[in-house]
Amino acid sequence: MTDGPCASPASAGAPGAGPTAGRHPEAPAAPAAPVEATGPGPVLVAGAYSVDLVFREPAGPVAYGTEVWAKGFGMVPGGAFTLAMGLRRLGHDVVWAADFGDDVFSKHVLATARDEHLDERGFRHHARPVRNITVALSHPGDRAMVSYEDPVPSRPLAELIATHRPAALMLPYLQYGPEVSEALDVAARTGTKVLMDCQDRPGSIGMPEVRKALGQVDVFAPNAAEALRVTGARTVDEALEVLADLVPTVVIKRDREGAVAVGNGERAALQAPPVEVVDTTGAGDCFNVGFLHRRLAGGTLAACLAAGVACGTASVTAAGSSAAPDTAGLRRWLARVTS
Repeated sequence: MTDGPCASPASAGAPGAGPTAGRHPEAPAAPAAPVEATGPGPVLVAGAYSVDLVFREPAGPVAYGTEVWAKGFGMVPGGAFTLAMGLRRLGHDVVWAADFGDDVFSKHVLATARDEHLDERGFRHHARPVRNITVALSHPGDRAMVSYEDPVPSRPLAELIATHRPAALMLPYLQYGPEVSEALDVAARTGTKVLMDCQDRPGSIGMPEVRKALGQVDVFAPNAAEALRVTGARTVDEALEVLADLVPTVVIKRDREGAVAVGNGERAALQAPPVEVVDTTGAGDCFNVGFLHRRLAGGTLAACLAAGVACGTASVTAAGSSAAPDTAGLRRWLARVTS
């Protein structure tokens, strides 16, 4: 599964990225040029692959007892593959902790991962199917998804962190509970920076375990709908303020309106440029890649936000995450995002 889009269709007028009122002054959104990634350790991506079967622009709503034809179709690797692949294209040493089976979907993603020159230290192989499949019905402005996964015993996150001692850890969805908190304590002791997405996972800040986990991560990056659900807030700005009391840096992805972020008393917002949208699947993950890439290079909050919007915007111009940029591509997209 993937996060929401971060770019606006060419046919849509893109409103601003939200009001600037509040206790965090608006920061300029003019980053320095992206730099090649360096760091004391790899980026650890902990999450399952998905194969996204993307049906583009179905002719009508899908309902039981009916058949709907789509204008286009694509089969692309997704899930945590997008994070690992996007970071690798931007020059990072990446360890992706993922499981593969003997099924056709595992083989497809594994072959694509090797084509992208991903390190295989984190891979586990099983002599049985390990299928992770998402059927996405994609319109330019939104999508619906149906997913299935074969259960696989998880590896202790604390053990993965202790083994690989990463500079950063990317968690693709909201995680909490005693084992997660233990792992995040290990991350703090090893100096590992943690970025956690939300996705459509249950949990709210009314739950003590959720509040504890959010207080242990460095960056929390839900989309707007997720931020409202997790906080119970009525507006994105209200959700941003609530989350800022728990997490050092909060980023809320706002689909066509780009993204807004708060961190260390600073607020930044950036609108996505209008582009011709092909598919929004994976755009939120690509945003996370760009944001973390610039953050690891010491970028300001505004610079990180710009890199995130640039990567998210690039991704919607092709099926799945296939258009995730390399460093040269990121420079070109940054020029569009900040012009």
